[in-house]
Amino acid sequence: MPVTHVKKPRRQHPHDDAPNTKEAFRRLVAMEDGPERDALRDEIVCAWMPMAARLARQYRNRGENLEDLEQVAHLGLVKAVRRYDPGYGTAFESYAVPTIVGEIKRHFRDHLWGMHVPRRVQELRNRVRVAHNELSHTLDGRRPDTGELAKAANMTETEAKAGLEAMNSYTVLSLDAEVTGTDEGFSLMDTLGRNEPGFERVVERESVRTRLRELPERERQILYLRFFRGMTQSGIAEQIGISQMHVSRLLSRTCTRLREQVEAGGAG
Repeated sequence: MPVTHVKKPRRQHPHDDAPNTKEAFRRLVAMEDGPERDALRDEIVCAWMPMAARLARQYRNRGENLEDLEQVAHLGLVKAVRRYDPGYGTAFESYAVPTIVGEIKRHFRDHLWGMHVPRRVQELRNRVRVAHNELSHTLDGRRPDTGELAKAANMTETEAKAGLEAMNSYTVLSLDAEVTGTDEGFSLMDTLGRNEPGFERVVERESVRTRLRELPERERQILYLRFFRGMTQSGIAEQIGISQMHVSRLLSRTCTRLREQVEAGGAG
């Protein structure tokens, strides 16, 4: 029997979605500036937009909205169309792809870091991330330690530590972000401590405690009835046997003296 050769399917070129715009670029270079040239350039951009969007999709799930990434990719495409010169003999996709990818990476570098990180540390972060992803497939799910990351990334352990710290600075969670592992819908804001107004009340009471002991009996009694029993000045006056106006003067004078003593000498 004759041997039949099974023809293997040809591997698709990574840029098989590239349109044929060679002739359009030749016409574009020869045209004078004006509406017709701008219209032709827009046609070329529209023809290459599907490929730009595909390149943007390669960077999704990295903390940025896909629509925003596609807009950045289209911006890179516009730059590539404006700068490309077919006279150099290089295919447009060979020039456009690194231009678009570079624009996307620049967007991540300049806009998605939660805090300012020097360029060198950003590069360390990228190398550590690549090494971490590679090692995660060979360590049976175990997280690689700093020494393993440093060896895999061909850097010192100090550099690896800096790269790991930079990974934590890449994105910052919003305080409105939901806390994982809870069913109540708590946010990070709910976990933050708040000032307890009762603390200040305790400090105030302790600061006047010794001063209160030094007051005359009648003034101590008036303060107790007014601020701890909640009695009115009229009620205090009737119980002690003095006028309401006298009670008012004693309260004002005693409170003023206590405040001045505390401010001048602390808790005593």
